[in-house]
Amino acid sequence: MGEKSFLQLQADQDLKDSFSVNHLPDQAFDTLSIYRANYHRIFIINDGEGSLQIDDSVFELKSNELLLIAKGQLYGFHAGTQIIGYELSFGDCFWEKAPGSASNCKAVLFNNASANQQLPLNSADHSELDILFNTLYREFIKEDYPNKLDALAAYLKIIMIKIANVNASLIDGYDNYENQLYRRFIELVSTQYQTTREVADFAKQLGISARKLSDLCRRCGGKGAKDIINGQLIAEAKRSLQFSSKPVKEIAFHLNFSTPDQFSHFFKKNTQISPNNYRDRFVNIGM
Repeated sequence: MGEKSFLQLQADQDLKDSFSVNHLPDQAFDTLSIYRANYHRIFIINDGEGSLQIDDSVFELKSNELLLIAKGQLYGFHAGTQIIGYELSFGDCFWEKAPGSASNCKAVLFNNASANQQLPLNSADHSELDILFNTLYREFIKEDYPNKLDALAAYLKIIMIKIANVNASLIDGYDNYENQLYRRFIELVSTQYQTTREVADFAKQLGISARKLSDLCRRCGGKGAKDIINGQLIAEAKRSLQFSSKPVKEIAFHLNFSTPDQFSHFFKKNTQISPNNYRDRFVNIGM
């Protein structure tokens, strides 16, 4: 059997000041290139056709919608995709320039990015956001001036608040105490999934019982706390299997499993396929 051919993971662009806004008057993609996002990204699609892959999910593009990609996710537009709209990219260090009152908006949208990747817009919300993106773009392309970054950060804050409101209206959610706890749990899982696996350990950090955390996750996210923890591990395992030639035992060690067998059992239990078979299926897609 010949050597496996893995899709080449492309280097994400470096952005001056960790911020960028691009106008996409008629962007066409001829080939699928996969990138690991170094920045959070928001696409507003005014018109488009084709599809976007984020990790191992594929989203069919529609007009009047938002696409959100969190830092660390893998993404790429499929060949034949065309879009008209704007691409907004920002890093955590740039976000710190935004007034603190908007911090919850970023947590809502990006700490649990997989739940918010594709947000449809009604005509009123689309019109308002399109104007804001256009205003931000025109400010971005101006010659540098004192406090320009602060002005851009202020526009970004407004856009994030508007998008968070769109998201809240879609899920009938409000910024109550339970939602704040839920977002904090998602944030903890995203940074501790390699070392902390038990619901009780996360619950202790949040100052609540494991049962309350599980109930809270079902109400706010539609999944149990254990499912969310496992989902983070599976997502990272899939990325490693898809876009690297690391042996399964090395991936198991990286994810802090005691043995490769323990990792393989965990992966198959959650995906109904073994790690090696998952890798073979993905590699064979392009053949």
